[in-house]
Amino acid sequence: MKDYSRESLELHQKLQGKISISLKTDLKTKKDLTLCYSPGVAEPVRQIANDEEKVWDLTIKGNCVAVVTDGSAILGLGNLGPEAAIPVMEGKAMLFKKFANVDAFPICLATQNTEEIIQTIRNIAPVFGGINLEDISSPRCFEIEERLQTLGIPVFHDDQHGTAIVVLAGIINACKLLKKNIAELNVVINGAGAAGLAISKLLMCHDVDNSFCTSVKQIVMCDTKGIIHKDRSDLNDFKREILKYSNRENIKGTLKDALRGADVFIGVSQGDLLSTTDVQTMNPLPIIFALANPNPEISPEKAYKGGAGVVGTGRSDVPNQINNVLAFPGIFRGALDIRARRITARMKVAAAYAIAECVTDLHRDNIVPSTLDMNVAKVVAAAVKQAYLDDIKNMETPKHAL
Repeated sequence: MKDYSRESLELHQKLQGKISISLKTDLKTKKDLTLCYSPGVAEPVRQIANDEEKVWDLTIKGNCVAVVTDGSAILGLGNLGPEAAIPVMEGKAMLFKKFANVDAFPICLATQNTEEIIQTIRNIAPVFGGINLEDISSPRCFEIEERLQTLGIPVFHDDQHGTAIVVLAGIINACKLLKKNIAELNVVINGAGAAGLAISKLLMCHDVDNSFCTSVKQIVMCDTKGIIHKDRSDLNDFKREILKYSNRENIKGTLKDALRGADVFIGVSQGDLLSTTDVQTMNPLPIIFALANPNPEISPEKAYKGGAGVVGTGRSDVPNQINNVLAFPGIFRGALDIRARRITARMKVAAAYAIAECVTDLHRDNIVPSTLDMNVAKVVAAAVKQAYLDDIKNMETPKHAL
């Protein structure tokens, strides 16, 4: 097995970071300097001062995203601080540029105070067309994202919604392959953090005019203490909120109890939790998305031995990698192009279906596109733009936000 840790460290040391700023025009002559800086730059300044919307046309704002973190939940490594988060945020900026030609910049904040983070983002927002929140621990990430929805530009916590969108795309295609009906699925989600809660919301997502719907039949969520039910006294506000649409029968017990008779298992928790026997207690040909990294909740081999119909993980070395890179570049590309004020539920559902439709050769080992498929972001961007236009058409101000 290759030593990717050593190779990655050597690469980072050689490059001293993975991104840089490049110029869009040359500065070779005095005229170049006059047009790009003083005195010529005074006219764009006056134009923007007279009409603030022109900032989108005359500056980098229309194609620029801030990748913001406080370093409190870096990958699966934990609370390691803003400096340690820089390599990940640089990597995120690379993906934005590579897949969607979006200019992104890492903003790693030296605070984990919710109010300070919110105010800092508000203060830096003028130069950015969107905010991608990243690796911020729950439950603070929920409040930060929710309170920034009035910022006037999309604020999107990718750990939540990027994961949820790709999970939904995988489920759409798995159901197509296995001849299952999404509306009849009994789903178990293990892990009630940012990703788990977002997945649960998206799988129960519907619009008041029923113009889009992804609702499954039932969701039972589990945390480290077992099934989340209404009689538990240790639930925070966010876990109590999910009980409005999950576990309607108030089932109690452990994860293993929840799995009996389930059609889908989605793990966003920790590795090696399930056995082949656990999968055998589920309904025939269950869908298993074991997304813990680096070790999934159950290996594909064990899951298939237990009778799984389709298995996806978060790993790149086995088929069906459920990876956020299939979602966020195209989502922001579409949002920036349409100058969206926020990311709505309709846009997320549209993104999921667009990702699913990018798979043309559907089989057990190919239910989501390759993470290196350069076409996905374009397809997602187009779908997201149309969804936002549909939102505007159906209501004066898009509702059903994150």
